[in-house]
Amino acid sequence: MTIELVWLLGMTAGLFAGILSGVPVMLVIAGVPTLVALAAHLTGHFDLTYFQAVPQRVFGVMENTLLIAVPLFVLVGVLLDRSRQAERMLTNINRLFGGTRSGLTLSVIVVSALIAASTGIIGATIVMLGSLSLPTLLAAQVDKRTASGLICACGTLGQIIPPSIVLILLGDQVSNAYIEAQQRRGNFAPDPVTVGDLFAGAMLPGLMLVALYAAFVVWKLRGQGQTPVRTDAAPGLPLAEVVSGILPTLALIVSVLGSILMGLATPTEAAGVGVGGAILIAAAQVSPALKRHALFTAALVALLLAGASLGIVRVEFTSGALAATPATLIAGGLVALTLASLARAAFALVRTGILGPAITETLMVSGMIFGIVIAASILSLVFRGFGGDEMVSEFMNAVPGGAWGMLAVTMLVVFLLGFILEFVEIIFIVIPIVGPVILQGSIDPVWFAILFAMNLQTSFLTPPFGFALFYFRSVAPADVTTGDIYRSIVPFVVIQLLGIGLLALFPPLATWLPDVLF
Repeated sequence: MTIELVWLLGMTAGLFAGILSGVPVMLVIAGVPTLVALAAHLTGHFDLTYFQAVPQRVFGVMENTLLIAVPLFVLVGVLLDRSRQAERMLTNINRLFGGTRSGLTLSVIVVSALIAASTGIIGATIVMLGSLSLPTLLAAQVDKRTASGLICACGTLGQIIPPSIVLILLGDQVSNAYIEAQQRRGNFAPDPVTVGDLFAGAMLPGLMLVALYAAFVVWKLRGQGQTPVRTDAAPGLPLAEVVSGILPTLALIVSVLGSILMGLATPTEAAGVGVGGAILIAAAQVSPALKRHALFTAALVALLLAGASLGIVRVEFTSGALAATPATLIAGGLVALTLASLARAAFALVRTGILGPAITETLMVSGMIFGIVIAASILSLVFRGFGGDEMVSEFMNAVPGGAWGMLAVTMLVVFLLGFILEFVEIIFIVIPIVGPVILQGSIDPVWFAILFAMNLQTSFLTPPFGFALFYFRSVAPADVTTGDIYRSIVPFVVIQLLGIGLLALFPPLATWLPDVLF
């Protein structure tokens, strides 16, 4: 055992001890490697010049335009949560399909999938599902473990169904790892791996997971699923009210995901579109007048897009200068009117106390994510300074089964890390270490990323630190014990593992749609 390996093992032990102690994770991930590096330097076993790369990495994070999409998508989710649009959608669909036990459970799955495609914020989704759906499920005599496990599992769908923050962060790291891996092989012009590829690649696996959840609850409730139940979720809601509760969210999903998958916008640009749409949806919940205003603004956007597609609206230049042609003037006028209309909706949200707290919450969540990103870069530097990347490469190459053996070991390690670490930490610790090794072979980077994402999803369900369990515990009634919650997620974790196995056996589930679209 070399002295460098001893230092690395000591650093690993210090990281786990720090995380389990309750110290903020960002401080642990940055502080422990720094202290270990300083101690090793005093004994002549570490070169502190590695830390000269820290400012460059911090600026690299700040200049990464892809990561701008993270706070924007977080803001979309917070706005939809605080404006209660997601709650309204859940209530309407529950009342529409809630005449039987199976109808109630399937409505929870459908709504969860829609919320996942529009917000993707686990905490808000589970709290809302637990507050609104759990009493209804229990009143319909769905057993508490099935109801609890279903809500916890469905609340995590936002981590695999795009647009997902997990996929955005994975896209950045997998792209870097793939480029490094290909350069090691002598390929200095590899095809890029984009977040759009990952969004497209996650669509079918995400829908597969939804189908597996649905199949399980239908099987679980067999013999009683069609039994009529008397709850507040009785059907009979007017179709117009159902449509008005669902259509805005569907329009937001189509505009954001459609613009990315059709190649019309980057994820960051689409996230900006999402924020604008979320502001209009939130404003429409405030008053009838603002609802009409939101519809007017949406009509302006539709007019602008139609005019652009027909060539009537465009920005023209002459010798590099803006030309005051009719098409340019029309475009400028429509854009200015749209921005003014959107500003009015945002100001209304400020007055009603929705936008300010939403921005504050977004800053807190985004600050945590970016703090961990920067801290993980310090950990990566120290790890490389001790030669850890070479040790990992040697270990992986010694694993039986070649690239597939490496992949299996990585998936096992990620699953185990999910019991004690958050997804952000796992992404920024594991991918830079194992990615460049695994992706040198025949492993498709998109397939690898989606496998990784589905594995990460289980980290929200596995005790003791599964955050979905914590969120659900905060809204579950006293008669649903913590033991009940832990036992309730066991079949859904098994379903997750089944989904990972199916994706591992059939890679086209993740690679077919990106190949078709891009």
